[in-house]
Amino acid sequence: MVAIGEKVRVHYVGTLDDGTEFDNSYKFGEPLEFVVGGGHMISGFDRAVFNMEVGEKRSVRLEPMDAYGEWREDFVEQVPCHLMPNWEQIPLGQPIVIRAQGGQEIQVTCTKIEDGVMYLDHNHFLAGKPLNFDIEVVEVVRQSAIEREQHGSGCACGCHEFKEAITRQNAEAAARVEGEAVDGHACDDGCGCGHHH
Repeated sequence: MVAIGEKVRVHYVGTLDDGTEFDNSYKFGEPLEFVVGGGHMISGFDRAVFNMEVGEKRSVRLEPMDAYGEWREDFVEQVPCHLMPNWEQIPLGQPIVIRAQGGQEIQVTCTKIEDGVMYLDHNHFLAGKPLNFDIEVVEVVRQSAIEREQHGSGCACGCHEFKEAITRQNAEAAARVEGEAVDGHACDDGCGCGHHH
């Protein structure tokens, strides 16, 4: 069975309740690879893969709190059109990538343009939506002792609290701890704890 801390490769198909497909790893020809409980996946997907067997298939439905969260009105920014280069060419209702002042690229959706003002929605495009996943565990990837040591206990990144919560089979606690890890620093290379390489 897949355990917390193991690196797995999975295929999946993601759909909305109306049947719209928003992601499909089979179409890309490569399964998704991630460390279970590592803080890189939405919490509901992480929990779904936990305890699965290689070759097993599972279908799950995730509420927004276990996926990309609820849609938030305060994540919609009003920007004067003259501050946005080529604003006339921006498609309405479709995710686009823009460069912020600090140089980083962020994904937003322009929901409307009104009276010279653009409304840019910073919510994830799947926020507020229940998600359905058909998941197949393809492989558990063997990790070297060095790889395992790089994410040893005690780095305070939040992943270890998630491990304890999910081990207790407490879905609420697992979702809460996972959310804290994601909101704080996404538990990836940029968190500064020194254990993620």
